Amino acid sequence: MEFFEKSSEAIRLKTHHNKYLIAGDDYITVRQSQSAVETRRARWLIEHVDSNNHVIRLKSCYGKYLTASDTPFLLGMTGKKVIQSLPENVKDLAIEWQPVRDGFQVKLKTSGGTYLRANGAMPPWRNSVTHDGSSSSRDNCMLFDVEVVKIPEDEEFSDYLRMVTSFSAVSDEISGLEYGSPVSIHSSSFSPRTPVLSMKKKILSSSGYIYLSTIIIHTYIFNIVTKPSSILTKTNF
Repeated sequence: MEFFEKSSEAIRLKTHHNKYLIAGDDYITVRQSQSAVETRRARWLIEHVDSNNHVIRLKSCYGKYLTASDTPFLLGMTGKKVIQSLPENVKDLAIEWQPVRDGFQVKLKTSGGTYLRANGAMPPWRNSVTHDGSSSSRDNCMLFDVEVVKIPEDEEFSDYLRMVTSFSAVSDEISGLEYGSPVSIHSSSFSPRTPVLSMKKKILSSSGYIYLSTIIIHTYIFNIVTKPSSILTKTNF
């Protein structure tokens, strides 16, 4: 378990194909990629399981867990799909992985005794990720190099900014409302519990540099994200 210290914020898993395990931008698939190594999709947040210190959970940048599903990758074959999921029960054993050291590398074992596997060969196996029983004590497809990754301090703010801009139609109308004077934020880190946020962020878009100025009450935007229909009905724009 020294590969997964509690102080580690996130990791990358490098396969023997010199590719990395990444979360698909469809929020479901998991595959291997070499070009996406520097993106957030190659990072997996570590969650330790209080009830069992021998296993961990790995969460993608989309907030979903690396999951050993029961769905066959191909009919008639033994390998089963590895996906991103958000189960109703966080104690679901399908999202728990036991790191097993193998020299300087690691295997990730499921509760059912299978192992995370980075496949190669020809399509459809190429770049796919499954979980399967080991056919050899030295099956390189099941060995991963673990790289600890530091998450940028401003990434949480950037994530929130993306969430706000995704609701641009609503935000445009909200900006016309009067909420009083902005509250100065002195901390460089953003917390979603902050009651009032005043921000002016310069971002790069296809049309050049633009300035996005928004004043948001946390409870209001939280309700818009979680219950947009009820909030828009009650609010007189």
